[in-house]
Amino acid sequence: MNLIVAVDKNWAIGNKQELLVRIPNDHKMFREETTGKVVVLGRKTLETFPNKLPLKNRTNIILSTNKEYKVKDAIVVHSIEELLVQLEQYNTKDVYIIGGGSIYKELLPYCDVAHVTKIEHAYEADAYFPNLDEDKEWEITAESEELTYFDLEYRFVKYERKR
Repeated sequence: MNLIVAVDKNWAIGNKQELLVRIPNDHKMFREETTGKVVVLGRKTLETFPNKLPLKNRTNIILSTNKEYKVKDAIVVHSIEELLVQLEQYNTKDVYIIGGGSIYKELLPYCDVAHVTKIEHAYEADAYFPNLDEDKEWEITAESEELTYFDLEYRFVKYERKR
């Protein structure tokens, strides 16, 4: 499985249920990477989307402990075990974990590829992603040149779990 995340220089991913920053090129990369694929996300992440609706042109699987929770045009599962059974019908290369914080932490052990947008800025934050640079199980296998959005520098970094 894959995961896709944007982090600041402290590996922060969000503050008060919002992204830290919106970079159009990062959103474009996200769309290109996940369109036609399976995205796995938590209920709180879904509720930050426009009109609280699932992403178009993707199979959306929402993880929520609320057994009554239903979402039009999405599959809702209530545990990691139920999610893993649901995912058996898909090619793991086509599955992307897209957040939020607790979903990333729970599913990181099941992922082999991490697409990380690394932003060279420290934001006020209350949600973090595990620092893959400090994790011996992960290595950088691809990295873009430094990109700029206004005065913000960032790069796309691909991590892969060591075999």
